[in-house]
Amino acid sequence: MKKRNWLVLLLSVLIMSAILIACGESDSSSENSGETEEETETTESAETDTEEETAGNEEVEEEGTGESTIEFLSMLTGGTSGTYYPLGGEMASIISDATGVQTDALSSNASADNVVALQNGEAELAFVQTDVMDNAVQGINAFDGNPVDNVQAIGSLYPETIQIVTKKDAGITSVEDLAGKKVSVGAPGSGTYINAEQILEIHDMSMDDIEAQNLDFSESTGGIQDGNIDAAFITSGTPTGAVEGLAATVDVAIVPIEEDKIDALIEQYPFYAKDTIAAGTYGLEEDVITVAVLAMLAVTDNIPEDLGYEMTKAIYENAEPMAHDKSSYITIDSALDGIGIELHPGAKKYFDEQGVTQE
Repeated sequence: MKKRNWLVLLLSVLIMSAILIACGESDSSSENSGETEEETETTESAETDTEEETAGNEEVEEEGTGESTIEFLSMLTGGTSGTYYPLGGEMASIISDATGVQTDALSSNASADNVVALQNGEAELAFVQTDVMDNAVQGINAFDGNPVDNVQAIGSLYPETIQIVTKKDAGITSVEDLAGKKVSVGAPGSGTYINAEQILEIHDMSMDDIEAQNLDFSESTGGIQDGNIDAAFITSGTPTGAVEGLAATVDVAIVPIEEDKIDALIEQYPFYAKDTIAAGTYGLEEDVITVAVLAMLAVTDNIPEDLGYEMTKAIYENAEPMAHDKSSYITIDSALDGIGIELHPGAKKYFDEQGVTQE
């Protein structure tokens, strides 16, 4: 009987132990399950935060992917003995100070070569004759079959006078007298060269009627001084440094263009205008009637609008302090004279604010 009771008691203990063990495992499973869910939520939250942070970084990167800030500008001018180079140096300094963008004035072969350099992305700014720029956009003359479509205008600057320079005792008093003479006409394709072609054309002449020499301004005046050439076409604002230098050593004459030929030239090529070289210039005893085109500043179309605006504002509001004689011609009122191509958006914005519009 005692043995039987002991077995019953042992069995009861075993059953109770089994029940207690089962309950403990259930509670442990429940606790572990809770910890796993919490860890999962934390992991998902961390992943969500990471995704949001990544999205935020992508947004910052996207906002920062605009055009890079321009730090340098190259301004092509002309030969060191012409007007473009010294005036360009002053304008480059003004642009640098006003915009904070370092602008360097570089000597070059002038108009036509300058336009080609802009077209090829080799420079950002350049001095150009209005007639050459017109030819470039139309794809004629030096730009035949190769029209330029990435260059825009900042504005015109001053008249560029076509000066046919010779010695007073050379016996050359008319364009027709150039026939058979050694005459400098500038680099092929340059603004001076094209002017020479067109003026000869109006006089029923061509390059074949002269011994054309492709010299720059200083070479031209040096050649006249030394007697190696008889005359030179020089398209530049007056007084031109190279001609002043020549006048200091010999008596200079400027060949006039007759009124009827001027009228015919302007009718055929409207970008020309009648011009006068005043008596006293180069020691001249009386006024000389000739023609002129306009010098302009051209720019590539990838210059940002705000920079174009600041450059234009700087040039036309700081021309008066410039030391060069031609600075007096650089005014807002005449800034769009002779401009036949599209204005840079920044320049247009500035001139619109000033009430000056392109015709």
